This record gives sequence, structure tokens and C-alpha cells, in this order.
Amino acid sequence: MAEWIEIKANDGGTFKAYVEKPRTSTGPVVICIQEIFGVNHAMRDIAKHWADQGYIAVAPDLFWRQEPGVDITDQSEAEWKKAFELFQGFDVNKGVEDLKATIAHARSMAGTNGKVGTVGFCLGGKLAYLLACRSDADCNVSYYGVGIEELLSEAKNIKTPLVMHIAEEDGFVSKEAQAAINAGLNGHDAVTIYNYPGMDHAFARIGGVPYNKENANLANGRSLEAFKQALA
Repeated sequence: MAEWIEIKANDGGTFKAYVEKPRTSTGPVVICIQEIFGVNHAMRDIAKHWADQGYIAVAPDLFWRQEPGVDITDQSEAEWKKAFELFQGFDVNKGVEDLKATIAHARSMAGTNGKVGTVGFCLGGKLAYLLACRSDADCNVSYYGVGIEELLSEAKNIKTPLVMHIAEEDGFVSKEAQAAINAGLNGHDAVTIYNYPGMDHAFARIGGVPYNKENANLANGRSLEAFKQALA
């Protein structure tokens, strides 16, 4: 069952979030954090995936401050251009605050047990990492997050489980950046890192050019296990 809801931002205004509920309409919440294409068909499919696993899935529109309702794909040059323009104009700190507002809203949603996890991709992967550092989310999962190597000083604040999926042939995260992330976070009690040899950025995006079913299923299974342990 799908619907759009409104969430109050901490600094005023409201933004929308797409919600998919499991058949039981009850369960922990998983917040699905968008790529640079908005809450598009791929993100709505991800929300449905988590609803099918028994979670209330919430995908907030994080581009609302620039352009509400962005829904584009990775299938044309014009869409890529717009996506990068939105990415470059995105205020990461405000995005984190909007996600913290989403977490607070999610904890009070009908049918939840009060537990909230997050799962993010690309830009969303970076935001999931920052939520591990800056929020009270119960578990955070980052798929091929960009720019995390510049934020490693915040890792000391991570208290709840963080799972990271790194594509070793990521065209947007250099080998040097990957090495810095692994070196900076390996050994952290709350962090688990999985590296995927031969995989490119967005290997878990169904329908995308780099999609790899075997590794996507492997990563998704690992994410599910983390949520089962942290959100029960």
C-alpha cells in the first residue's frame, strides 16, 4: 500500500515523503534515501522492496528546497545534467536535518515499534553515513556513498550499526577514496564494510546500466540481516 505523506522540517515548511507499507501495515521503519534523481521509479521500487521484507518504507523528497517532486532517470544526457545540477546545489547539512525530521516523524507513525533504520544510495549513501554520525537512527546502511572520505573525522560519533557497501570499480569514488574509507573505518566496533570486486557505482540499481543481480542480492541480504538485528 503506497501513499505520500507530509513531514514538517525542523526550520519551517513541509516536504513530502513516499511511503510503502507491508501487508500487515505494521513494522519497523526503513528510511530510503534517494540518489541524485529524486524519489523516482527506482527509489519507489526500493521502498517496495523493503515493504515486502516487512518494513514501513519512507522515501523523503530531499530536493524539495530546490525543486519539489523531482522524478528523473539515468537514461538521458539531459536528465544526467539536471541531476548533477541538483546535486551541486544540494545543501548536505540541511539534507541531514530533513532526514532527522523524517526519523522523528517515523518513530511516531502508526503501527511502528519505534525503531528506525536508514538505507541510502550514492548521495543517499553519504547521507546515511552522516546520519550514523549525527542522528539517533538505530541502524544505517550506505550503498556506494560519495564524498565519505572527506567526513571520516565524524566517525568517532558513530554509536549504532553502520553497514557500508563499496563498489571497487566505482566511477565516482576513487581507489584512493576507497582506501581512505577502509583505513579510517576498519576496526570501528559499530561499522561493517563490504567491498565488491568488479562492481561499479549503482550496481544495486535495478534497470541501471551497472546493475549486477548477484552482487545486488548479496548486498541487500547483508542489509536485511543488519536491519533484522537492529530494528527488532
